[in-house]
Formats: sequence, structure tokens, C-alpha cells
Amino acid sequence: MDEPGIGYGSLFEISTDGGSTWASPGEVNSLTPPAFAVDAIDVTHMQSANGTREFIPGLMDPGEASVEMNFKPGSEGEALILSVLRTKIKARCTFPAGETVTFDAIITGYAPAVPMDDKMTATVTVKVSGVVVNAAAAAPVNVIKPAISGVAQVGQVLTAYPGQWSGAPAFAYQWKNEGVNLAGATHATYTLQASDSGDTITVTVTATNSEGSASATSAGLADIAA
Repeated sequence: MDEPGIGYGSLFEISTDGGSTWASPGEVNSLTPPAFAVDAIDVTHMQSANGTREFIPGLMDPGEASVEMNFKPGSEGEALILSVLRTKIKARCTFPAGETVTFDAIITGYAPAVPMDDKMTATVTVKVSGVVVNAAAAAPVNVIKPAISGVAQVGQVLTAYPGQWSGAPAFAYQWKNEGVNLAGATHATYTLQASDSGDTITVTVTATNSEGSASATSAGLADIAA
């Protein structure tokens, strides 16, 4: 029996240059990939067997895809969506095991929601155009670079954000001082030491799935205070 799965780790991306580069408009809460329907063409005639209607398959309609994502007014993600309205785009859905579905599309709906007692979300609806391409898992590719949050002062705890990646990978971390690996600093958090004073700290994230691995390094947190 097939193993069931959940959608955690799924990613929705848009390309405006034919698939050379991809950008994610936001963190995905819910993703509905393309669905398919086939037209039924009525070819019934006066000599149809037993007076029964006959049909042949017609064109296939790939339907729509939609994504609900976290919404932040004025964000880069919102700017990306607004910039491609009335424009043909490529869209890509990446599933938790790394498989992808890629297709041409046009955006037919963009609906932000701002509830009083819940998080803000936005739903993007796209009309799929033409062939949908399914692909097996590939090695991870970094979409949004890793980042560091925290106060640049000795004794403070820094937290690594792994960024966004295609290929649904697992992550490993390596903190660095002035580009040199810090021994044992291989977790998502790092406590700044006295030896870091005045230096620049970065974190390199290595993403790995069944097809390979890739690494990306955050911008530096500079001038660590004593």
C-alpha cells in the first residue's frame, strides 16, 4: 500500500523569464495543484448501437491551481504578484518529496484577507495553459538565501532561518566567524562568544534530499559588540 503523506514543505514559485529563475511570492499555507478534466464529444448517430449515445474523448482542460500564502502588505511577494497580472508566467509546485509540477499560467485572482483575530493571508488563483510537466525529485536549489536573527552582542543567541529551497530538503547548519567554521556550531541557534567580539558572523545552510545537496550562506552579522 502507498504511504500517505502531508503537505508540509511544499513550495509555490513563479518565473517571468521562461523558467531560468524562480521566485516564491510567500510562505504557503495551502496549495492546490492543477486538476484535469477531459471533454466528452458526443458522436451519436442514427445507427448508434442499441440507440445508445456514443462519446469520444476531446480536449483536456488542466483547470486552475491556487495557493493560499501568508500576506504582508507591501512585501516583495505581493509586489511580484502585482507585477505579473495580465502577464503569462510559468508556475511550479514542489511537493514534500521533491517532485515538481511545472506549467504555463495566467493569474486570474489575487485575494488578500485581513481578519481581526487571525493571521493575514492571500489567495492566488491561476488558470493553467497548455501542458503540465511532472518531474521527479531533483537536487535542492536555493530560492531565498538564509538569514540570521538576533542581537549582535556577546552572550546573545542567534537563530538561523534556512531560507527557501526547491526539492523539499533537510537542513544542516554551520556557523562561521569571518568565514572560518566555528567548532561544534552546527545547530539552528548559536550563542555569541567573547571571541566573536568585533567580528562578522554568518551561517551556511546545507540542504540535502535524495538527489543531492547544495549550500548557501547568509549575509553577515557584523561588528559583534562585547
